[in-house]
Amino acid sequence: MLLRAIDNFFRHEAAGGILLMLSAVAALLVANSPLLGAYDGILSSRLSVTLNGSGLEKPLILWINDGLMAVFFFLIGLELKREILEGKLKNPADVVLPGMAAVGGMAAPALIFAALNWGNPQTIGGWAIPAATDIAFALGVLALLGDRVPAALKVFLLTLAILDDLGAIVIIALFYTAELKTTYLLLALAPLGGLLWLNAKGAHRVAPAIVLGTIMWFFVLKSGVHATLAGVITAFCIPMKDKWGKSPLHGLEHALSPYVLYLIVPIFAFANAGVSLRGVSLSDLFAPLPLGIALGLVLGKQLGVFGLTWLVVKSGFARLPHGVNWLHVYGLACLAGIGFTMSLFIGALSFDDPALMNAVRLGVLSGSGVSALLGYGALRLASRQDATVTA
Repeated sequence: MLLRAIDNFFRHEAAGGILLMLSAVAALLVANSPLLGAYDGILSSRLSVTLNGSGLEKPLILWINDGLMAVFFFLIGLELKREILEGKLKNPADVVLPGMAAVGGMAAPALIFAALNWGNPQTIGGWAIPAATDIAFALGVLALLGDRVPAALKVFLLTLAILDDLGAIVIIALFYTAELKTTYLLLALAPLGGLLWLNAKGAHRVAPAIVLGTIMWFFVLKSGVHATLAGVITAFCIPMKDKWGKSPLHGLEHALSPYVLYLIVPIFAFANAGVSLRGVSLSDLFAPLPLGIALGLVLGKQLGVFGLTWLVVKSGFARLPHGVNWLHVYGLACLAGIGFTMSLFIGALSFDDPALMNAVRLGVLSGSGVSALLGYGALRLASRQDATVTA
């Protein structure tokens, strides 16, 4: 019975979002318990991988954020390539509405954050933190409503979130690159050339691409460019079709998804969501950094996603998806404010100071939590209204 219950849980669409929430709660409990010292000690313990005295030596938290998250971005890259070639991003007409909503949903939160932190060189670098949307968490909340929301709304949210992730990748590449070491970037061209060759010939085996991608990850990491970008580039070099007509990309994406969703992302959440509430007062939440993040996620996402969707529809450039009304769109705009994984990740790229990162966690968790509750409430209300009309 227990094994069957566990199997049923992992088959549920909301499982990934629930695991993320449980990981965040666990991190909060540990960070505010006598286990805090052990928690910080484990995450700051150094792990080395060296050969003849050279290689990598990093704290565990950076192996998680630079290493495991490269696998996360590798999966995002696989999804993006599939959607561009044969999915929701293939037809440009289908991308107009969620695309504009994604642009608004990234721009408005960043502007709100910048307005509250303008003139503060310590915190202004976190402007992109509230621009992100957590796909797993947002879709997990939506899945809790089951078939009470239109199927087209899930497609809308998924497309918006995918485009949002693409925007986050571009932001990381352009604005979160450390001091460039061109020698390592030039060395990264060698495995990249091998990856492009494997993609061009439609290689069936993915193991050589994974090996080359890992080598490229090492060189990109040493170059100062954030190493997660190597995951995306590697993913785009996995062939969609091999010479026998099979899809290495589909097979790899299907095999990798459970490990990323149920292991890597929860580990990242547990390692990064541990905000210490010792000595924290309500006034701390209203400091510019956490307030800018929270308001960006809650208010900025609503203004950006809902506002741009309304403008595009009323201008006649696109129509709302079948069965979707404006209350559905408002609920979706709220769900887009669940930044969590991506927001914490960009926060870790923005700040090294533990005190600032604690403020980031406070803003991300509060903003994402409020957005989740508002989104669930709005969509629950919309489903009741639909039921009343149908009756």
